[in-house]
Amino acid sequence: MPIRYSFKEIKNITAAFNTKLGNGGYGSVFQGKLRSGRSVAVKLLNKDKSNGQEFINEVATIGRIHHVNVVQRIGFCIQGSKRALVYELMENGSLEKHIFSHQGNASLSCENLYTISLGIARGIEYLHNGCDMKILHFDIKPHNILLDENFNPKVSDFGLARLYPTDASIVSLTAARGTIGYMAPELFYRNIGAISYKADVYSFGKLLMEMASRRKNWNALTENSSSSQGYFPFWVYDQLHDGREITIENDTDEEMKLAKKMMIVALWCIQTKPNDRPSMKRVVEMLTQDDDLAMPPKPYFYPLDAPTEDNVEDTTTPSSSKLSFEIWSASDSKE
Repeated sequence: MPIRYSFKEIKNITAAFNTKLGNGGYGSVFQGKLRSGRSVAVKLLNKDKSNGQEFINEVATIGRIHHVNVVQRIGFCIQGSKRALVYELMENGSLEKHIFSHQGNASLSCENLYTISLGIARGIEYLHNGCDMKILHFDIKPHNILLDENFNPKVSDFGLARLYPTDASIVSLTAARGTIGYMAPELFYRNIGAISYKADVYSFGKLLMEMASRRKNWNALTENSSSSQGYFPFWVYDQLHDGREITIENDTDEEMKLAKKMMIVALWCIQTKPNDRPSMKRVVEMLTQDDDLAMPPKPYFYPLDAPTEDNVEDTTTPSSSKLSFEIWSASDSKE
């Protein structure tokens, strides 16, 4: 069970918050060490978030999660206006730092990224089916995938998560939640389908496409909006459908095969209609099977008005948030 710490103990663990690992809208993360000698990370929430739903969500999931591909929460602190979470230290930080070449740290090979993607898929599948409650994450993205000293991936940050009975197939939300660029279309357009665990599948598909291509989702949106050639999922589909190879710099032939498999799985995951997407259990099967995967339906444009702050719990505001459309996939481009 998670340990409840006093704020004095949190200060001792972090040596008075001496070593900062990072910060964001939620607050700051500090490195610490338990009396046992174990290194940990301590997330200290900002005062304006200290009584928020995100902290409650994080604490609610602590005792339910026990999986090698989900970050382990060790304990928490709630004392007056002070709120903190203690979890295992992930020495290699977030996946985001390792997959985009423009950041100068894209040192992981395609084989490494394939192994990481499989671990992420297993972690999400566990959240959906392995707990006594179904846990929907709603914010799968590179920043929320942490890597340990051996580059084993762990899903983290459950601030937007929702817990539901395992027999519940549909969830009720009053507002869209997640990060623009990774959010499923049904979060905006309810006529597409009901909100369910398939929203996480969609987000994983967008993440998987980034991992396979080593390029951000937003780079797929160019100024040449009148031509489908400017959009990466379109280009990927056309290349694979026509039997052409997708060349990625420094990849071997074997790695190119892995990248192709990852891209096909990603195209299945980002289908517009939730019912057309596979479950995470099926995603794991597709990533591990040796046979060639069937191609999904061709991607197409789905109009999307930029959401407002009133109806979106957006954890990241990218520079291209003014764009009035997103790339989706669907089983029928005429709809």
